[in-house]
Amino acid sequence: MPRTLEGQITMEKTPSYFVTREAPARISAMSKDTKLIVVVRDPVTRAISDYTQTLSKRPDIPTFESLTFRNRTTGLIDTSWSAVQIGIYAKHLEHWLRHFPIGQMLFVSGERLIRDPAGELGRVQDFLGLKRVITDKHFYFNKTKGFPCLKKAEGSSKPHCLGKTKGRTHPEIDRDVVRKLREFYRPFNLKFYQMTGRDFGWDG
Repeated sequence: MPRTLEGQITMEKTPSYFVTREAPARISAMSKDTKLIVVVRDPVTRAISDYTQTLSKRPDIPTFESLTFRNRTTGLIDTSWSAVQIGIYAKHLEHWLRHFPIGQMLFVSGERLIRDPAGELGRVQDFLGLKRVITDKHFYFNKTKGFPCLKKAEGSSKPHCLGKTKGRTHPEIDRDVVRKLREFYRPFNLKFYQMTGRDFGWDG
């Protein structure tokens, strides 16, 4: 990575950091002043999205329903399945709070990032101590993707949207499975809201 010059901010994006046990200690050892931005979304939607991504690469994988449960009859959720485990945000956050104060962390709502990208990015700019440059005028909503897109990419006159792997149609999941997953996540979500001081509204 090139040296950061005066007045510049170095950014690095790796989604797996948040769920990797060794990451908080390593990042803290590198720089205790690091600011951390974590984008989260409804863990049930996240699990289905994770499954959809895997399914596109390996169409022969078992059904979402069969992977979700350790025991379907008793409704015991299989927390060893990564698609389920990643969404237990409170558990992952506990590891980070051993090394970083909550004030150095910003939690961005994935849902609000879609509904109000400029508003959520306004929070990011404030958190990083930057002047608010990104506003509503930088975005338009792409109905095909179901996501907001940038009106033009940096150094280009063309609009920029998320890649073809984003915005895939999710498979139809048994309503009872979704309900059981929501019940499973509810206590973890409530704990996460308390820890972050933000209600993400996933339990409505």
